[in-house]
Amino acid sequence: MFISIENDAKNKAYRDLIDFAFEACDTFILVVRKSMFFNQNVDYLLEELKYSLIEVKEQWVWPGTFLAGGAPGQIYYYNTDKKAREIIKTVTSSLHSWVHPDLPEDLSFIKNGKPWLINTSHEFESYIITESKEEIDKIAQIKGLSIRCIYR
Repeated sequence: MFISIENDAKNKAYRDLIDFAFEACDTFILVVRKSMFFNQNVDYLLEELKYSLIEVKEQWVWPGTFLAGGAPGQIYYYNTDKKAREIIKTVTSSLHSWVHPDLPEDLSFIKNGKPWLINTSHEFESYIITESKEEIDKIAQIKGLSIRCIYR
């Protein structure tokens, strides 16, 4: 099932969604496009998250995005640990604020090697892929989050 997030998760809804994503998933990603301008906040954040880093890969494709040209993105893969959770929750208060130049792009979450929360911030699109009734119920209970379930 696809759960479309119909609004930008902000403030408490953002923090609650991030808490749940960290519980449900084992990995999250951030994207840095070296071909785009970004400010020192990006470097600072990457430094803060370095202890949770699994690996960095140059890729043309990541959850929600396929680049047809230009330079590939640098995809930073992180463990969903407590320190990273607090950093992700405090660096911004909005799911769709994960865009250059102030932050890396497209904060997304991966569960067991498969995309779970796909966030294409600059397109203002976010959705969750899950078959778990328990997860769907928990997502639906996040106050301030407007969702639409799409059965496939």
